[in-house]
Amino acid sequence: MAAENPYPLPQNMRRSIRMVENTRQDRVSAIRMGENFPPLSLSDRMAWLEEFHPDYKEEGKRELIIGPNRGELAPNELADLLETWPRSAVTKRRNFKPHIETDVLVIGGGGAGTAAAIAAAEQGANVLIATKLRHGDSNTLMAEGGIQAADQECDSPLHHYIDVMGGGHFTSDPELVEALVMDGPHALRWLEELGVLFDKYPTGRIKVRHGGGTSRKRLHSCGDVTGLEIMRVVQDQAESMDRIKVIDFAPVVEFLTDDAGRLVGAIVERLSPSKKTLIIKAKSVVLATGGSGRLHQQNFPTSNHFGATADGLVLAYRAGMPLQDLQHTQYHPTGIAFPEQKSGLLLTEKFRGLGAQLLNRHGDEFVFGLEPRDVTTAAIIRECVEFNNGVETPNGSMGVWLDIPMIELLHGRGTIEREFPGRFQEFIRKGIDIREVPILAFPTLHYQNGGLTIEPDGGTHMPGLYAAGEVTGGVHGSNRLMGNALLEIIVFGLRAGRSAADFAQKLGEGGAPGLGHLEQFLEELQEAGIPKKNKAPTLLPKYGPKGIQVGVRQNDLDIE
Repeated sequence: MAAENPYPLPQNMRRSIRMVENTRQDRVSAIRMGENFPPLSLSDRMAWLEEFHPDYKEEGKRELIIGPNRGELAPNELADLLETWPRSAVTKRRNFKPHIETDVLVIGGGGAGTAAAIAAAEQGANVLIATKLRHGDSNTLMAEGGIQAADQECDSPLHHYIDVMGGGHFTSDPELVEALVMDGPHALRWLEELGVLFDKYPTGRIKVRHGGGTSRKRLHSCGDVTGLEIMRVVQDQAESMDRIKVIDFAPVVEFLTDDAGRLVGAIVERLSPSKKTLIIKAKSVVLATGGSGRLHQQNFPTSNHFGATADGLVLAYRAGMPLQDLQHTQYHPTGIAFPEQKSGLLLTEKFRGLGAQLLNRHGDEFVFGLEPRDVTTAAIIRECVEFNNGVETPNGSMGVWLDIPMIELLHGRGTIEREFPGRFQEFIRKGIDIREVPILAFPTLHYQNGGLTIEPDGGTHMPGLYAAGEVTGGVHGSNRLMGNALLEIIVFGLRAGRSAADFAQKLGEGGAPGLGHLEQFLEELQEAGIPKKNKAPTLLPKYGPKGIQVGVRQNDLDIE
């Protein structure tokens, strides 16, 4: 299907595309001859990261002045949220008589939270999912490329382990990585048995691809909508189980603890329809609120869903629980840079796994396309900033070409439409045929590498609290490899759900719910002179003429 009404390209882009086309056949021939662009040496990787990656920019971070991570660096936008006062729905509350009681409360309705709910219900627990938006609205839905798991004959969990540790520059927690890779094949089978439709050959054998920074082909995908397919299946499974109930539009704004320091519930602000405050009492809690991409660190666009405003980190931090790897955020190398209204959406790494190359404005390849994500990000910024070899968009931003038409020259006509149906249709609607023209890309804020410190069973420093997914830290260290996020939410979602159910069944009811865990933190806020207008969680980002505004938004709802 040819594109109709082609999207108007500025003259400078047209000239650059002609240069890309002029070098394309030579690049295809080089690949067929085995003359691929060489990977960087370890020393060059670190040099490029330290000079060009946003994580290494001193002006992007500040030192935390209160809380369990006092003295450590965190991104400015996240630090401003962590050091805030509770919302008025918390501070004005005096009655903590429960409106709802359950065995296990799951905070967050994405992939990790839903997997945890299923696991807990299968253990015999009654489960309540409280989710900020609708059940399923999450970064899980937006994950395109695939899920890693070592299930092939030439692969093993050991190879997967080495890749994860190396990709994270050996800063990951070894025990968490071991849990991730050892449970990987089981997680994949579990998903397939639930009904996930992975890409397969006509023989029924599952297809696997290379991801950046991996030594084996272990990326399993569902076209370019893998996260959407996984979320569809686990959501259907959860909502078919009698022991699982869901409250939509019900963001948690504070934990509730008893006198022994055990987590025994949460305060919820209803966004719709009643706008009332709810008190939920639970025997155990699973925190699965996702990441912080909507903070737009260093003014980067983001691939994250609208609710990713670090709510879980705020709740955990003010309860005295340590966070780790806060200074490390993942920028996906190939966010869409043009058309500009698509800024922040991704061109999945799977494109590069099938042969699409990263090219500068002259049509020259400048980096091996399957370097780890942080290295590829640094390389793109280096090419645009250091050498001025990027392509300028009408709004003055820069990008490099992802030469997607290479794929069909290497794999045959029809590959792009078959492997990337979502992006193919999306661009066709804009009059752009990605089978014929390269797409302009630039790094976009994608994933929160750090987070709440957990044990391999999902446990935390607080009795009764378990956590899974992007809200946690330690699995990926300073850099995440493609496909390990979808694996993480299933592996640790299932582990946290089982552990939470076991805790609830063995220890039973906790004490009376209250806010004793806030006393020390509130004292520190007072002593530090933090203005009381600064309240969190923010729940939703607020966009205006000056861009993103987070950390000071107050949306007080009716108090019962």
